[in-house]
Amino acid sequence: MAAKLKKGDTVVVLAGKDKGKQGDIASVDPKANKAVVEGINVAIRHTKQSQSNQGGRQPKAMPVDLSNLAIVDKNGKPTRVGFRMEEGKKVRFAKTTGDVI
Repeated sequence: MAAKLKKGDTVVVLAGKDKGKQGDIASVDPKANKAVVEGINVAIRHTKQSQSNQGGRQPKAMPVDLSNLAIVDKNGKPTRVGFRMEEGKKVRFAKTTGDVI
């Protein structure tokens, strides 16, 4: 099945502690149905000092379930993603505006 959300897409969070915040997708894990969004669902991780790393408390973006994310259309509103054929290629489009993503 084709991916509705991909790396680099700008998304808005629909549910959870970061509801309403926007960010870009850094990575997607289709098997776990999760995505890491920059600046969203940030947790503090304690790291031990090493030669290459100073250590201490480091913020890290944790994965968010794909069902809690919606892509942002050109108007800045959350939208669902659809697929259609254009010139022999399968493309993603925003359901609200009909524009190709």
